[in-house]
Amino acid sequence: MPASAARSRRRTPGQIARGVRRRARRAAGRLRRSWRGSLQFRVVTSTLVLSMTVVVVLGVFLMQSITKSVLQGALQSAREETQANVATASGYLVPPPPDLTDAMPGGTEGEAGDPVGKAAQALVDRSGGRYDIVTFNESKVGQRRATGGIDPASVPEALRAKVLRSDGLVEQPTKLRYVGDRQPVSGIVIGARINGTYEIYHLFPLGEVDTTLLAVQRMLILAGVVLVLLLAGIASLVTRQVVTPVRLARQAAERLAAGRLEERLKVRGEDDLARLAASFNEMASNLTLKIHQLEELSQVQRQFVSDVSHELRTPLTTVRMAADLLYESREDFDPAAARSAELMQNQLERFESMLADLLEISRHDAGAATLDLEPADMRDVVLRAVGDSEALAERQATRFELRLPSEPCVAEVDSRRVERILRNLLFNAIEHGEGREIVVTLGADRDAVAVAVRDHGVGLKPGEETMVFDRFWRADPSRARTIGGTGLGLAISREDAVLHGGWLQAWGSPGEGSQFRLSLPRVAGAPLRGSPLPLVPPEVEMRRSWRGHGTPVLSPAAGAISEVGVGARETADAGGFDDS
Repeated sequence: MPASAARSRRRTPGQIARGVRRRARRAAGRLRRSWRGSLQFRVVTSTLVLSMTVVVVLGVFLMQSITKSVLQGALQSAREETQANVATASGYLVPPPPDLTDAMPGGTEGEAGDPVGKAAQALVDRSGGRYDIVTFNESKVGQRRATGGIDPASVPEALRAKVLRSDGLVEQPTKLRYVGDRQPVSGIVIGARINGTYEIYHLFPLGEVDTTLLAVQRMLILAGVVLVLLLAGIASLVTRQVVTPVRLARQAAERLAAGRLEERLKVRGEDDLARLAASFNEMASNLTLKIHQLEELSQVQRQFVSDVSHELRTPLTTVRMAADLLYESREDFDPAAARSAELMQNQLERFESMLADLLEISRHDAGAATLDLEPADMRDVVLRAVGDSEALAERQATRFELRLPSEPCVAEVDSRRVERILRNLLFNAIEHGEGREIVVTLGADRDAVAVAVRDHGVGLKPGEETMVFDRFWRADPSRARTIGGTGLGLAISREDAVLHGGWLQAWGSPGEGSQFRLSLPRVAGAPLRGSPLPLVPPEVEMRRSWRGHGTPVLSPAAGAISEVGVGARETADAGGFDDS
């Protein structure tokens, strides 16, 4: 026995049902995707459903009309023939004398000397097999005659009661049954009284009518199916004429968006689609022209910034030498001149820093920035950045709290650029932290490392968490830079983070301070799917949970890493926090 057959035999009914449900869900999913993704499929399906509805309604109406017309014709013909037969039978069926009332109950038709048999046989002979006859004699209970093997019980008792109470024809649809193995058929029974003594019933089978109606029904169904398929085909062809140019326009737009600015559509004819193609080509030409103009302008601007920055270095070096000489001799000057020398020294340092930042920005804009990657312990990088910021923190009466893991956090990074990112984050936290404690947290998982810098200062308003990385942006334009920043530090830091394939994100809330999180992949070039640290500080999430539920709810995992992961959303791939 094949293995597949053995496996199929071992499957339980529950497994088979689950397999059927899975296949049904997959088929439904493919159908939904086709419905959402294909205009032609939607149009053809809608046309098919609507045409099927119209065809079914029309078919039912036509079938009812045809059935009614055919049955009415058959019934009218049966009435006329019965009326004529009743008039003929009146001459045969006269009340019998008393000595001739003995007859065979249920006997056969056409017996000698029997007026009932003679009348029935005469009528049957002229019928051509279109009907059978059943007669009853009221003068003798149980006396009845039937022709053609028809069962007299085919005449309903309710119909006989109506005939006895009526002087005209009485009709009723019924099932005609026969003596022997012949199958019952549908038919019509029409009865009447003759000479006040006899009941005569004409039984008309409707087998031919049913056959005709069945043939008509099959023809209507076949014609409806063919019509629906033709309508679906016509809808598909018509839709294709519209969808194909639209699909070509979509593909051209996608290629244009991908940077292939030479993409154009072919213009055929003078209809609306042709005008659409011409408008698209004109739009693409104008867009290409504008993009080239903007590229040239951007190139000129970048080149101007780079040239000015380079040209300023030579005079700045000379001014710097003169300023250093004056600064070193400031004790020999009067107080006003000494103060001027100190101010000039400070501003020159800021000018040099701004010039260096402008050069760095110009390299990023030109795509000339490169990484000098090497494995580095991120703990050492954080300690060096904190050490460079300690002097400034002491002047601002700010203290650092470091939360570093006990094990090495090695990642392939450009240490110089990462240190500059952290210094910029620390300087920003010192400037806006209002002298309060700054918390620096380092976290790592299998795929990524992250550093979070948390201050407890003024915080950020909603929407400012993305604007804070814009060049020369200030939350409060009227506020002066207390530590002499250039306004480019965070913009350069974001460019350096992107150059590493990482994230630099910010969170802030008025009155609760702010937190900046740098997330980097541990292996250069690897995609970053999550961060080992939350973007929102854990204590903030705890307070929000307390306000919302009355008591803080912490999972066991969150409690185990209380400095790292409370209240953030974990990713399944990286096992970290995906706040991007």
